[in-house]
Amino acid sequence: NGLQIDGATADVMPAEPLDKKFEAFNWNVISVDGHDFSQLADALAKAKETKGKPTMILMHTVKGKGVSFMENNPGWHGTTIKTADYEAAMKELEAALNG
Repeated sequence: NGLQIDGATADVMPAEPLDKKFEAFNWNVISVDGHDFSQLADALAKAKETKGKPTMILMHTVKGKGVSFMENNPGWHGTTIKTADYEAAMKELEAALNG
């Protein structure tokens, strides 16, 4: 999700390009939208088909996706959620599922 406790990984501890680094060690790399279940299912199927080398499924995600006060907010990394925040988050997620 590009975030860590101190902020954006690109600013604090850059690791990109992860796909190229793993490919350099002969890994099969499959990149997907980590919020798209059909892409995840396809990636798992492709990983099972790959023989002779390990597979890495690189999931591009958004921290706290779908919760207005959590989305892309590194302050929620490693933070225990309070009951009121949990209830507010669940309300937003349920509204998105039902709306």
